[in-house]
Amino acid sequence: MRLNPYGSRARPALAGHSGAISAAHPLAVAAGQEMLFAGGSAVDAVIAAQAALSVVAPDACGLGGDAFLLVRDPEGDVTAVNGAGAAGRRAAEAAPGGGLSVSVPGMVSAWDAASERWGKLSLAKCLQPAIRLARWGVVADAHLLETVDAHRSRLGAGGAGAWSLLAQRPEQTWMQPELALALERIAKMGRAGFYSDAPAQAIAAAVAAAGGALDEDDLAAHRSETSAPLQVDWGDTQVFVQPPMSQGVLLATALANLARRPGLSEGCMQHVAVELTEAAFQLRDRAGEGGALLEETLDVDVEHASKRGGPRAYLHTAGVAASDRFGFVVSSLASVFDDFGSGLYVAEGGFVLNNRAGGFTQAPNHFAPGKMPVHTLAPIIVRTPEGVVALATPGADGQVQTLLQILIQWRTRGDDLAHALHAPRWRSENARLLIERGHPDREALAARGHDLEELAPGDARFGAVTSAGLAGRTPFAVADWRRLTWAGVA
Repeated sequence: MRLNPYGSRARPALAGHSGAISAAHPLAVAAGQEMLFAGGSAVDAVIAAQAALSVVAPDACGLGGDAFLLVRDPEGDVTAVNGAGAAGRRAAEAAPGGGLSVSVPGMVSAWDAASERWGKLSLAKCLQPAIRLARWGVVADAHLLETVDAHRSRLGAGGAGAWSLLAQRPEQTWMQPELALALERIAKMGRAGFYSDAPAQAIAAAVAAAGGALDEDDLAAHRSETSAPLQVDWGDTQVFVQPPMSQGVLLATALANLARRPGLSEGCMQHVAVELTEAAFQLRDRAGEGGALLEETLDVDVEHASKRGGPRAYLHTAGVAASDRFGFVVSSLASVFDDFGSGLYVAEGGFVLNNRAGGFTQAPNHFAPGKMPVHTLAPIIVRTPEGVVALATPGADGQVQTLLQILIQWRTRGDDLAHALHAPRWRSENARLLIERGHPDREALAARGHDLEELAPGDARFGAVTSAGLAGRTPFAVADWRRLTWAGVA
């Protein structure tokens, strides 16, 4: 993996002994490190970090949202955990926001399942850092306060008028006693502390008040699914992605097609990656077909831009990646979908509910009662001759294309991982090609007919990759320099 901590302005690759973690916020990294120092596994670290993110980044993720995990165990097997829920079984339709947009929150169930199968510490222990943060308080960062202002009226309409977050000012300590109590209940009771009795009643009541149909029976019946991931072989590299209903299959399909085009010149590679991205997203509504899509031949002109578009402009989600001395490597993402999800606030628990049912589109990704839509969360695990790496990024439809670029920079251009994460990026979005200023392939892309919109380096639309893995037996982590992404070791 060439773990060079001094090579450039790129964030360094940090090598640990007990483990390593990268996450979307420094306090989430600290929570994960606490588990690793206590003898926990990478799974324990990820749960602790996701719980901490629920406290510090409620616009991106939280108890009312979902989480997907890929877990590589010490034997080398990779398992996918689907921590997302379905639409209500009595629902008649779905909508982009409000009560009709809420699906069963799946993250807590995913924690429970992952902790029971791979945890070395109790779930209660893993949730302690988040409980402390919620009870003792944190300082809401400037981005969170800006997001609150942008969504203040929507949150008010969703029952959050009395939420203390809406009254926060810069540098104030923000305490969340209701969220602390909700986390404590989960710590004591596991999944039952969220999907039954008073918490389930509060969620169902909030949805019903907003015209939705998710009820207590839907919550009680929910269970997280574990299954085999999808795998694509790309030279000496194997890439594992989430199976349906994740759209991670679109990345695997693009890679499978890239593998069928050997010998592309360096100047042509980024153009082909753009075209493969846009072509793969034409298949998004068919993501439920899973591995069968890898056999699809994507229509790509290697010299001319199609300008077909495809990926959309969502930006949300929070990533965590971790590895440990036992041999576990975990890639994960947590999300409420849009900023603050549906905007519906569960006052008794201090969290907002997702709007994942807004992900339904047309057949075969059409709405039906009790059905799960195609999901944007798409963490990956990469196995190379040198080791195993977990990669994940926020950005909804940007996830697939950001990870495709990282893989190209790292596995074909020969950059080390830190430099691959540091390099300028592009993003196809609503038929535009956004590009970070200073991108070395800017002229080659323009020459092939791409209409480029240059943005400042670090713009949120280019993602923020979390990465951790094993170089041989050494746990390591690398953090993107974008957003608040951080890394730490134990």
